[in-house]
Amino acid sequence: MVLGAGELGFEVLRHLANHARKHQSVRIYVRLRQSTIETTDPVKKQQIEQLRALGVETVPGDVAATGTNELAALLAPYDTVISCIGFSAGRGTQTKITQAVLQAGVKRYVPWQFGVDYDTIGRGSAQDVFDEQLDVRDLLRAQNRTEWLIVATGMFTSFLFEPAFGVVDLEQSEVHALGSWDNQVTVTTPEDIGRLTTAILFHEPRFQNETVFVAGDTISYGELADELERQLDRPFKREAWSISYLGDALRADPDNNLFKYRAVFAAGVGVAWPRETTFNYREGLETVDVPTWINRHLVE
Repeated sequence: MVLGAGELGFEVLRHLANHARKHQSVRIYVRLRQSTIETTDPVKKQQIEQLRALGVETVPGDVAATGTNELAALLAPYDTVISCIGFSAGRGTQTKITQAVLQAGVKRYVPWQFGVDYDTIGRGSAQDVFDEQLDVRDLLRAQNRTEWLIVATGMFTSFLFEPAFGVVDLEQSEVHALGSWDNQVTVTTPEDIGRLTTAILFHEPRFQNETVFVAGDTISYGELADELERQLDRPFKREAWSISYLGDALRADPDNNLFKYRAVFAAGVGVAWPRETTFNYREGLETVDVPTWINRHLVE
């Protein structure tokens, strides 16, 4: 059972379904809001039709609006639950889903932890929603009935280029380094996350009760600026946003979620790991690196 079929959920479902077609004993389900199942949005409608064509069965239900006990009853029939419902579902949702999974006695659980290394970052970081991710890990580690698996992916590659995030400003031809030009960030595309998560789930020997690290790429902000200049064939103005500068900005606007992310990434702790240490590198699985992403999405 996959919860959610957004940008990441769709890719996870697509790759799981392709795997299931080769293994008749595996059946894939997705829980979606009734309004999503009945959507008239052409893009979303096409995605749902694609999933159904792959054999994915849609199950109606609003996870965010469902209480823990009711959600536990709904999840109990499934061997594996993969949550692709992220932070946008609201505070407390990650904890609630985890509590419901454990209450249901689900055999295997992949929580929404597709991101940074929360253990290394620790509690009390600039991004306060990260503390709930550590609450989830505490719940999982405190029990031995449900097997769990965390896939650490770094940032979605596209988010690195999101104008609101502020690292890359294509219109003004500017790059801003978070912390310093040598600071690194690990990024992975949703498609690669879906493919690698599927490979990790069905890997032998089986991964159990551990965090598996993957990476599309690990790159410094200086290397990012160099690559943009090389491929787009124009100079980019460079400005480093120091930890103190970003801290001041956050104190002036303490509820600004993007400012919280900037401050965490500027600290440079738990947000990057060498590609050579990852599952995909060890298995020889190719991923979309930053130069390839730029070539596919930004080069005309």
